This record gives sequence, structure tokens and C-alpha cells, in this order.
Amino acid sequence: MSSDALPPYLRLDPDQAAAQLGAPATTAGFGAIARACAAGRADLASRGLEDDGGRRLRLFSTWEICRYLIPVAQGHFRRVLKQNPDLPQGKSETEGGAKWFTLDEVLRLRAHFGAEGSRAKKYLPYRPEGLPAKLVAVANFKGGVGKTSTCAHLAMSAALDGYRVLVIDLDSQGSMTSVFGGKVEDEWETVFPLIARHYGEHLRLENRRRADRGEAPQPLDDTLGDAMEISARDLIKTTHWPNIDLIGAQLNLYWAEFQIPVWRMAARGWKLWDALTDRLAADGVLDEYDIVFLDTPPALGYLTINGLAAADILLVPLGASFLEFDSTGRFFDMLHATFGSIEEGENMAARALGREQLAFEWDAVRAVVTRFDATQQAELASLMQAYLGQTLSPHRQDFTALIGQAGEQVQGIYEADYRDFNRETYARGRETFDATYAAFKTLLVGAWRRDETARRQAAE
Repeated sequence: MSSDALPPYLRLDPDQAAAQLGAPATTAGFGAIARACAAGRADLASRGLEDDGGRRLRLFSTWEICRYLIPVAQGHFRRVLKQNPDLPQGKSETEGGAKWFTLDEVLRLRAHFGAEGSRAKKYLPYRPEGLPAKLVAVANFKGGVGKTSTCAHLAMSAALDGYRVLVIDLDSQGSMTSVFGGKVEDEWETVFPLIARHYGEHLRLENRRRADRGEAPQPLDDTLGDAMEISARDLIKTTHWPNIDLIGAQLNLYWAEFQIPVWRMAARGWKLWDALTDRLAADGVLDEYDIVFLDTPPALGYLTINGLAAADILLVPLGASFLEFDSTGRFFDMLHATFGSIEEGENMAARALGREQLAFEWDAVRAVVTRFDATQQAELASLMQAYLGQTLSPHRQDFTALIGQAGEQVQGIYEADYRDFNRETYARGRETFDATYAAFKTLLVGAWRRDETARRQAAE
């Protein structure tokens, strides 16, 4: 056998390998690599920016509005606009060409059809009055399963459907923040001060109890003192989507994973898992939005626990592979152990004092197969379905060419202009995401209806 026929790992020359190795890596070298990545990231992100450095959502054509957003025939849509000149009329790029509308204009048009249109059609998304927003966590401790992509596209889908959406990025990598063009300077523009404030309020309450017992108070340090002045409203930023707002993340948010256990050790009675939920509720955020999406880190740390404890609906993306199925099973095992341990610890005291016991509860938990290739993965997906049953959503989110093309332009599928492909390619490409949203919306609507029914029965 000639040397050329040997596999490459058997043809290595030590001297050539040493020559190609380069200088040893150093801590300073990590900084250089990080700066290079930052420059590249800024270059890539700028491809989605306008000339003024901001991001703007694309326009929507009459065809797209009538097909995907407002269920009316195009002819009727045009007649309604003609009969109501005070409504947004859209803009044409050519004389007599198709009309194009901003999403804000689409939302105004949908509201008009909802108020004045046929009662036989549902122009507005289902949303019971008087009930708080639903919180939706997207989580898995295995990276690369499409967690952030799934969360972002669900947020966009819900916004196009007419819901008011808040996205909270709990991942210090900040990928979700980048998707929505967020600029976060430091940890004080993330959820960190909300968690710190929750702990600070617990400490103040404990200090009042200490004073009643004649004990010295535990002082609030500068970090806690600053956090006590910050509300969730201070952290919320608008995005280029008119009905999607953001609480972003950046690298310093990871400091919370070190600080939270220190606070917990100092105050064993602090219910850290309630921090995010309590602060969002106390600041009125859950009354201002319809859906709050929580993008969690790929690890079961304190930030993830906060997100999962806050969630009404938990979605767990995974690929149809043995390793991802195995990893996801371990993820659920860790959830069982973690939340079971919290319940056990809290309920020992609750039973002794005759108080109501803690029991975590979610409206729905669903695993979602992402990046699905029916030609290669159908058998394994069916096996996963057989074992997981209702827990695994029967919808499979296919990987399409449109996903890759949109990703190259630093935007989501719903931000892509169908004219960059063609109508047919675009329609086929978004079908899998529309189906993913339909499966999620079924959970959302069902949970709201169950709450609405329970509220009515309690009032009777």
C-alpha cells in the first residue's frame, strides 16, 4: 500500500506538526481571540442594520397579510381600505404595484377588522380578560438543540399573531439579545438587579424580625442598596418589533450564578426560585403583556431554576438522535431531583407549622423535535414518541434551506422578505415554523381557557 493511500492520521510528520503548532497559548491570547470574535460579530450583525445603525422590521405585502395575518380575501381587504381612508393605506414601490405595510400598521388593521369585521371570523388572538400573561420557558441543558432559535421564532410568531410579547434572556451568552438587536452594557441591565432586589426585600423583612427580637440587623451592601431602586420596567427595552420588548443579557449576568448561592447561604429562608416571578408580578409586567418568553442557559443553574419556576409552560427542544434523547432524559431527571428537593426542604417546615405545602406546577410540559430530517430520523422520532407519549409534541420542526439562508442574513425566518426567495419557497420554508407555533398556541389557548373556566366556576 502506498503512503498516499494511508488515512491522513497515519501520515503525520512530527517536525511538520511542530512547525504548524504556533506559539503556546496564553491568557492574553484569549483576550485577542475574544476581540477578534467581537469584531466579526459586529460585522455580521451590521448586515441586518439600516444606514443609521438601527434595525427595522421589514414591510408586509397585501398577499402576505391576507394569507398569514388577517384572514380575509385580498379583494375584500382592498375594499375595506378604500371605504376607510383613515386606516393605513400602505405604500407601493411602483406605480400601481402591490401595497406594503409596517407591522404596526398591520396591528391597527387587525384591530379594525376585530371591531368591525364579520363575527364569524376570529381576527384577534384568544386572550381572556383579567388573567395575567403566560410565562413560557424554553430550556434544555444540552447546547445546539435549537433552544434560542425556537424561542425567538415563537416570540416572532406570537407577535405576528397580535400578542404583546416580552422576551427575557437569561443566558449570559446573549444570543437571544442579539436576535432582537439589544444593547446591554452590564449586568445592571439584565435580570440580575431583579433577583438582587428580591433578596434585598427578604433581608429587610428578616431585619424587622431581628429588631423585634432585639438582634442586630444584617446590613444591605451597596449592590443590594442599588438594586432596591430598580424595577422590571427600568430594564425593559423596545426592539425593532413594535409588539416585542426585551430584557437582555450579556456576559456579566453569569456572575449571578456565583452570587445567588452566597445570598442563599446567608439567608436560608430566601425563596430564590420565586425571585423572577415575584418581581415581574410586583412591577405589573404580567398585566402589560400577553406572553413572556424566557430563554434559559444550557445548564441547570440558578438562573435556569428561576426561569423554570416562573414558567407556566415549559418547552424542551431536542434533536431526533440517541445522544440528544439520552441527554434530555437526564435533564428531566435533574428537574425531578432539583424541584423535588426544593419541595421536600420547604414542606418539612410547612408540615411542622401547619402551613400550606409547596408544590410546583406547570400548565404543560412538551419536548419538541427540532432540525428534523424525515429521511434519516423518522424511525428514531417514532420510538421517542412511543416512550414519551404526550410529553413529546407530535409536530416535528423540519430543517429547511430557508433557515440557513435567513441565518446568513442575521435574522429570523419571519424577518426574511419572501422576495429574497420566491413566494412558493418562502411559503414552504415557513410551514414548519407555523406548525411549531400552532402546536404551542394550542397549549397556550388551552391553558388560558382552563384558567378562565376555573375562575368562572369559583365565582359561581
